[in-house]
Amino acid sequence: MAMLATKRIPVTETVWTESSELKSRGQTYSELMKEMIEDKKKTRLFRDLEKTEAEGEFVELTW
Repeated sequence: MAMLATKRIPVTETVWTESSELKSRGQTYSELMKEMIEDKKKTRLFRDLEKTEAEGEFVELTW
């Protein structure tokens, strides 16, 4: 189990309200943030792959 540290992250009232609406019943804010971080990482990966595909030069590999 991961060590829990209490940290305070200041957010606006709007961000607090919207994040509360995204959170599932029984889900902690830590779990919500972890889920959001993973989603962001996936989004970046796909965006980077699409950019590479669009701009990159590729060499055919022979087997």
